Amino acid sequence: MEDQLVDIPAISDASFADLLADPYPIYERARALGPVVRVEAAGLPLVTGYDDIIAIERDPGTFSSVIPESNVVRMFGTNLMRKDGEDHKAERQAINPSVQPGTAKRCWGPRIEAIVDDVLGEVEGLGRADLFETVASPISGRALAEVVGFRDTDWRTIARWSQNMMDGSANYSGDPAVTERALETGREIEAAVDRSLAALAKDPDDSMLSSMQTAGLTPSQIYGNAKVAVGGGFNEPRDALLSLALGLLTNPDQLRAVFADGDLWPTAFEEAVRWISPIGMYPRKLTRDAEVGGVRLPAGALIGLSVAAANREPGRYDAPERFDIYRKNMRHLAFGSGPHFCAGTWVARLMIGRIAAPRLFGRLRNLRLPDLGAVTLRGWVFRGPTSFPAEWDT
Repeated sequence: MEDQLVDIPAISDASFADLLADPYPIYERARALGPVVRVEAAGLPLVTGYDDIIAIERDPGTFSSVIPESNVVRMFGTNLMRKDGEDHKAERQAINPSVQPGTAKRCWGPRIEAIVDDVLGEVEGLGRADLFETVASPISGRALAEVVGFRDTDWRTIARWSQNMMDGSANYSGDPAVTERALETGREIEAAVDRSLAALAKDPDDSMLSSMQTAGLTPSQIYGNAKVAVGGGFNEPRDALLSLALGLLTNPDQLRAVFADGDLWPTAFEEAVRWISPIGMYPRKLTRDAEVGGVRLPAGALIGLSVAAANREPGRYDAPERFDIYRKNMRHLAFGSGPHFCAGTWVARLMIGRIAAPRLFGRLRNLRLPDLGAVTLRGWVFRGPTSFPAEWDT
């Protein structure tokens, strides 16, 4: 199979560190070379075109999510992300009651409001802080514990778990220490799931764990899907909140616009996750020979769908590198597409676009960045601000 991929254009002079620091220039180079390009530091060919990714996601029979050798399966165990067809549908239906729009609004909305108000109340009088550690992380971690149903887990543990699991799933360089850390974290999560399920059996609720238990999923299925939720369900809203804040704080006219019209907050959220995609790439495996953008790929080939690159595709978006809540085309792939469209989308939209972002700017008056250069972003499979020093009036 490798011999059949040698004719695909390759980028060999970009390091893994380059990908982590800023993948977007590498994506631009890849796009110029063709629809499928081997980025050697990434360890697999990447598909960068928006329409190509849509077509792939509409054909799971050819481009399968079932990848037994993938990092996600090795780190998380069996889970709905690496299943297709009826197997995927059954687990998705078991989770859906806990994350559907009605549950998000009725159940999680009031709890998230209380969490956001509590977190902001702790920092409001400080006047300055790194919002990554003091605001975005605790909001995301505490909300995730509620939605998943962890009864005895604090947000700092959730944050550590999520980072270790995400590092493991993105460990395309094969660092054994990263792998072992993720596996040990997985065992911790399983123990926490067991404790929570015991309580939920006596007192069921709207949480994801309770929903999966009620639907009759096996322990291994519940473990795997809980680990998936810990990963993406923590880092995506955390990173989206800070990316949105960065976009607005570096575009004061747009910040004034969302203050003048509160209905623009959800629009700003959608633009933020297009601009800096919290989950930027995920893999698919070919079950048979097929073409992507005219490039012939063999059965068994593993490819990466770079939704972060697609979300900045020239021609589809005017000045795609800019944060712009006024752009005409707001469609994006930050939550994926097709049967694997992110189950947590509605909770994330409510949490960040309707609650956390408006209250962040409303409570921390005259929020500002004293040193834009101190704001750091990192990652390519998962990307977002990793430090966000800010000031505000007290």
